[in-house]
Amino acid sequence: MSDDKKYEPIKKVSIIISKGSLDGIYPGLIMANGARMEGIEASVFFTFFGLEAIIKKRMNSIKVATVGNPGMHMPTVLGAIPGMSSFATMMMNKEMDKLDIPPVGEFMEMLDAAGAKIYACKAAMDMFHYEKSDLTEEVDDILTIGEFYEISAGASIIFT
Repeated sequence: MSDDKKYEPIKKVSIIISKGSLDGIYPGLIMANGARMEGIEASVFFTFFGLEAIIKKRMNSIKVATVGNPGMHMPTVLGAIPGMSSFATMMMNKEMDKLDIPPVGEFMEMLDAAGAKIYACKAAMDMFHYEKSDLTEEVDDILTIGEFYEISAGASIIFT
């Protein structure tokens, strides 16, 4: 960054999480946590398969996507071998433990305690036939996309 440029500080972020794998969920959680640590207002909107992160029964068993994931640096056929996703998940969890990155459920508690707002997408909830009772208690509300846009007014939108 050049010293002669003046940047307005970010005051508000809205993060959209739409993927249900570790590599799809954690970037948004980490960004929301980082925003709160910097005093930035943060909301996280979970839609489509991103709902996996806030479904009580599934949130602590999220796996790494090994099939069709170019970041895995392996042929798709290897990613399809039975047990490969579980093995990759175990290895990723081991590395995250070394960095003191908490499991998804604990991360949700941290975000809630830090004042981040956590929302579920109404259309995705309806499409997958989920009820509010399926969600972790840290979820603040189930919103339509229009309601999400209202809440996000003035925010930098981040799509992970």
